[in-house]
Amino acid sequence: MPGSQDFASDPRNETVLVYLNGRMVRRAEATVSIFDGGFVLGDGIWEGIRLHKGALLFEDAHLDRLFDGARAIQLDIGLDRDGVKAALREAVNANNMESGVHIRLMVTRGPKKTPNQDPRNAVGRPTVVIVAEHKEPSAEIVKRGLSLATSSIRCTPANMFDMRLNSHSRLNLVRALLDVLKTGADEALMLDPHGFVSSCNATNFFFMRAGEVRTSTGEYCFNGVTRGNVIALCHDNRIPIRLGNFTLDEVHDADEAFVTGTFGGITPVREIDGRTLRGGVSGDVTLRLRKLYAQLKDDEAARAAANA
Repeated sequence: MPGSQDFASDPRNETVLVYLNGRMVRRAEATVSIFDGGFVLGDGIWEGIRLHKGALLFEDAHLDRLFDGARAIQLDIGLDRDGVKAALREAVNANNMESGVHIRLMVTRGPKKTPNQDPRNAVGRPTVVIVAEHKEPSAEIVKRGLSLATSSIRCTPANMFDMRLNSHSRLNLVRALLDVLKTGADEALMLDPHGFVSSCNATNFFFMRAGEVRTSTGEYCFNGVTRGNVIALCHDNRIPIRLGNFTLDEVHDADEAFVTGTFGGITPVREIDGRTLRGGVSGDVTLRLRKLYAQLKDDEAARAAANA
């Protein structure tokens, strides 16, 4: 079954123009060298951003994460913050896009002299790609909810492979998903090195138990912009929330659960490790947070329009 990133096919995407190193090119022409550091070994960073009612949602938060990631891997993007904003706008304007769009901004260390690991062999020109596509989250997934299964592949600490870095290197997360697909699950639930529930393979995880929303400390999970927005929504709307170390047994006894991500927003979960959640799909708290998040997106779009 499809996971949290499932979307309906849209024929308009066959003719989208792609931003590639300062040029807008046709999809078929959007290619990079086989010597590119991103292709050779996943040496790069990326961001996913939603275009909603003319606004690049939470753009500053996404760019903060992008430039933090670039500094962490000593990568010169070749554009300053305003330059990246201009490139994003160029990509959506060239395609006459207004809403219901998902953008993938990718930056790699660029071409290398030879296909090896040493970053000093990069020739010094980063590769910058922006793919904007007409993509809406699957209504069917929201209706039926996700099935999660716990993977044997664990999240890693920052001094090994920092989950908070939006790296092109995602093989451990792909392995986690492959580990559970054979069970019929849609997405993998991952534990941290100490055995506490941390994250899913592509999204952040929340559950409700004993009258409060619960999620991991954030030490071993994605530095999710949507995760941060949901935590803030709980605080602002007096919805009890606790960040902590939670066991799998506690999660199995959850009333409700959902995952968060830039593409899907808040996606409900129906079962975990074969146990159906007693609160049902889109239980009361999940439904309330989905409505609050939808309003937050509209408010963000209105603010962007007012400041344009």
